[in-house]
Amino acid sequence: MTNTLPPLPPKRSNRIGFHYFPDTLHYRESDLHTWLPRLQSLGAGWIVLQSQGSHAIPEAFITALTAAGIEPIVHFPLSLHEKTDPTDLSPLLTAYARWGVRTVIFYDRPNTRASWPAAAWAQGDLVETFLDRFIPLAEQAQSCGLTPVFPPLTPGGDYWDLAFLRLSLESLQRRQRKALLSALALSAYAWAGNRPLNWGAGGPERWPQAHAYASSKTPDQRGFRIFDWYLAVHQAVTEKAAPIFLLQAGLSAAPTDGEPAAAQHTRIHLALARLAARETPTEPGDSQTPLEPLPDEVAACCFWLLSADAASPLDAYAWFPQNRPALPAAAALQTWQSRRQPAPAPAPRSQSQRKDLPEGEAPPPMQHPIQHYLLLPTYEWGVADWQLNALQPLIKKFRPTVGFSLAEAALAARVTVLSDPQSIPEEALDRLRQTGSRVDRIAPDGTSIATFLAER
Repeated sequence: MTNTLPPLPPKRSNRIGFHYFPDTLHYRESDLHTWLPRLQSLGAGWIVLQSQGSHAIPEAFITALTAAGIEPIVHFPLSLHEKTDPTDLSPLLTAYARWGVRTVIFYDRPNTRASWPAAAWAQGDLVETFLDRFIPLAEQAQSCGLTPVFPPLTPGGDYWDLAFLRLSLESLQRRQRKALLSALALSAYAWAGNRPLNWGAGGPERWPQAHAYASSKTPDQRGFRIFDWYLAVHQAVTEKAAPIFLLQAGLSAAPTDGEPAAAQHTRIHLALARLAARETPTEPGDSQTPLEPLPDEVAACCFWLLSADAASPLDAYAWFPQNRPALPAAAALQTWQSRRQPAPAPAPRSQSQRKDLPEGEAPPPMQHPIQHYLLLPTYEWGVADWQLNALQPLIKKFRPTVGFSLAEAALAARVTVLSDPQSIPEEALDRLRQTGSRVDRIAPDGTSIATFLAER
């Protein structure tokens, strides 16, 4: 597409992002100290944050993210069972814009029956009913200096998503909402399912035989390349390009071809990270087929899910579960990022940690934002049995941050290394000690876990 993009060019070329917790309960300073270093080690440039309509995400949380080069995408998953008065959200939107937020999404999956009251779904003007609720909020956001984003639709969906999007854009034109249309960005659930990542690449121009609810194997929009189809719809209606944000990118339905779920998850997301970074990876599991590049309209490619509470059913998708080691994809992405760029700077100190200094006096060394880090080696085949046996008592006693990244470990005041010297050499631990971290090693042929715990 050759048209100039609307006024939301990404501030930075980094398009890799993550969804934060799927709730609004993890915006404390302690959460920031835990998760900001991990986001930096993953090379995240974007983060999707859930927001209620009644109160704001804390300013300190948002400003720390933006100071670290991570741009928030604030998502209001409002209910369609009732109307939301845009004036009720105005104070929040004004505050978010002042704190550095640029992008807001209203609603979620309005093309699904479950999102609506039964009476509203049965009416024949569902798209118009939705726009009656969406337009006032989007225009309120626009008046506050924010870019409104059309909500993600369920690929396929109870109301075919391509039809829902086209009718919505055509209605905005018919309603003479030119200013909103020129500023509006798109979003899409770029799920991989069990399909190749190139499935449907090129959109309807390449696959004109695709049609709604087809049971054939003809490629369509129900795959990672959903953005090709949404951008084509937008171009056909408006004759302009639009930025698009990919949400839950690469999410798979189940492992295929007998490949273990964790290995498949790692292959897919590392390939997508490289694709977002404008590299040319091949189709996961296929060394011959290159993935088609992402168009410039793709502003962000956000992976699902950074973490979730252990009791949540979404914990199964967490890259960093609360009571289990991190998924191998986390270590793979951290390792890839460490080869591409220097280790991230420590997280900025909070206002409570800052002190006015006499003129000319140097500030004290940065405090470690992570209290205790449990460092594991990266094995392709997983974690060894002796490490699994040691994890539970260590986590129970110390409640450490668990991960695989040396760069992340360098941000911790104390590091416990669960590895033999062959997997994590002593030279690497010496580098950690030079950052001021206290480092202890537990190896299979060294200090027993019982002795280690008894001495500390």
